[in-house]
Amino acid sequence: MKLITFDPFRTLGLPGVRYIKPEHMNQHRETLAEADWLLFPGFWQINSLHYVLKRPIFPSLSSYHLGHDKAEMTRALQTACPEHVPETLIVASDKYGISQVLDQWRFPFVAKSVRSSQGMGVYLIENRQQFLDYAEREAVLYIQKLLPIVRDLRVVVVGEEVVASYWREGVGFLNNVSQGGRVRTDMSVPDNAISLVEGLARYLGINHAGFDVAMVDGHPYILEFNRLFGNTGIPDLNQRVQQAMSRYLLGEPSSPPSSDSKVSA
Repeated sequence: MKLITFDPFRTLGLPGVRYIKPEHMNQHRETLAEADWLLFPGFWQINSLHYVLKRPIFPSLSSYHLGHDKAEMTRALQTACPEHVPETLIVASDKYGISQVLDQWRFPFVAKSVRSSQGMGVYLIENRQQFLDYAEREAVLYIQKLLPIVRDLRVVVVGEEVVASYWREGVGFLNNVSQGGRVRTDMSVPDNAISLVEGLARYLGINHAGFDVAMVDGHPYILEFNRLFGNTGIPDLNQRVQQAMSRYLLGEPSSPPSSDSKVSA
């Protein structure tokens, strides 16, 4: 099988993978056209690789297109599973959008930049001035209900498998490990959260993502997902990801769920 990667750090555990620099892709058109899989291209590459060279891409087009922009991601989730999405308003950052937020929403609430990850571009808005400062920086206003949680779940999907799930707990507003949050290994992960993510990923064709899930009174809410997620949550997460990726690309059966796919005591 011919595998070509544009991101060698994401494919370190895969044998026989050739690396081509993204900016050099048109110098290797024949090689790319003969590849079985093109792995981790940049977003700017996918139209040429898929529509012109017509080669399979990993992660999937759905993972790229739905995961590229929080506004489009949330709109898709609101259509697919509205009962599992926190109340959200997405409007232009103009006088009409600003007035709509100030007229209809009470502080505090969450505001996000539509293109951000690792907890960056997520703000707790507690008063009018904080909101106006946020609105001045953003072209799109993404406003979301502040849920009553002190921790959230990260559920990792690779191929057609949930390879890991664990709680994250921060010392402040954000729970992201990259922002100082810690993994809780003493708490079990609810089965309904795993089932929701697994079914949603299959339905939408998302095959490489870290889903962030909030639990409120036993009900799971999808906050967002990240196509390129960190592997620092648990010690062997990178190994699990590489093994699941290999099974998927080679067309091997998915690994059956194991008890340690949920990080708990």
